[in-house]
Amino acid sequence: MPLASLIVDFNSYFASVEQQEQPALRGRPVAVVPMLADSTCAIAASYEAKKFGVKTGTRVGEAKRMCPGLVLIAARHEVYVRYHHALIAAVDSAMHVEKVLSIDEMLCPLTGRWRERDEAIALAHRIKRAISTKVGECLRCSIGIAPNPFLAKTASDMQKPDGLVVIEKSDLPHILHGLKLRDLCGIGEAMEERLHAARIETVEQLCAAPKLVLHGAWGGVQGERFYEELRGNVVPRLETQHSNVGHSHVLAPEERNDAVALSVIHRLLQKAAMRLRHMGCVAGGLSLSLKFLNRTRWSDDLAFTETEDTLDFIHALQTLWARRPTGRGNLLAVGVNLFHLIERTQVTPSLFSEAKDRGRLNRAVDALNERFGKSSAYFAGAHGALKSAPMRIAFTHVPDLKTESDGD
Repeated sequence: MPLASLIVDFNSYFASVEQQEQPALRGRPVAVVPMLADSTCAIAASYEAKKFGVKTGTRVGEAKRMCPGLVLIAARHEVYVRYHHALIAAVDSAMHVEKVLSIDEMLCPLTGRWRERDEAIALAHRIKRAISTKVGECLRCSIGIAPNPFLAKTASDMQKPDGLVVIEKSDLPHILHGLKLRDLCGIGEAMEERLHAARIETVEQLCAAPKLVLHGAWGGVQGERFYEELRGNVVPRLETQHSNVGHSHVLAPEERNDAVALSVIHRLLQKAAMRLRHMGCVAGGLSLSLKFLNRTRWSDDLAFTETEDTLDFIHALQTLWARRPTGRGNLLAVGVNLFHLIERTQVTPSLFSEAKDRGRLNRAVDALNERFGKSSAYFAGAHGALKSAPMRIAFTHVPDLKTESDGD
């Protein structure tokens, strides 16, 4: 089977952007953090820091002990999104980008002569040169080339940093045997346990397992899909639709009281409502999640008639907030989520709803925020948290700077 997919995976992306932006950081151990506090965790680490064992998820206090001289940088998500778009343009100048997989990963299809090994390798080097010359020398990437996206992703993780690995059909399955189960995309801790229950302890055993066994381990057709992808076959995937939109935030020490935390929640909700309207959707439910300093968690949700109106969401939030448990101490993190999403055009508004009369208000608020930044116009509940909960980048969601940039 010929080569068909090329994946570009940027190495230590957030930290690399900071080293590109700030030459004094180059060659130094760097950790990007959500806030400058020992109680938070690193969200990215440069390769100089990784040599000391610092990685994503390492607590800052521990990271500082592990790596003397570690430089902590507060995350600047808008900068990372801007670099993301510049990198897409650089890669696209060498080869068409078919799909953006995440903030630091993109997929390119191989067609025609590019499906031959030597040509594909030459293309990969061309992409690396385009990135270096058009964006910056610190933005190194690992490239994986294979007969399908799953194996291309696997190949891109096999050699870092600045790697280039090709997996051809003739290399299978032995090229995978040295990997661990959790090195494969789609196998996390829970799935690994299920595979162990099916007496699959190694990738070699996984590759040798019959399709029926994998169907049982995954509990459905995803196991059969995995079976085919391990063998280099291309399995079409259905595009998923938006099912929810939300935001979460780890509270800084000065925010860990009910009054400020509620203002933060209002800010998160108003940001989510703007995103919802930009998507052309309405929501039929709201969930609120709280995490306390004692590590206990609480969440609840409320269903309602589909709406896009911020005031409707605020009323629902007030109901959920009143239900929260008391006596658990201060809050550590908060989150809101709008769910049961439907395209706006698929819903007939109620003749008796006040929300339809507030459509112009919502549109005016959105327009002001898009033009002048997210603190330009807001509902009063968020007033105490205008500098809190800045834009964040989720694993599979690249923020839209037009609707999510903080602009302050």
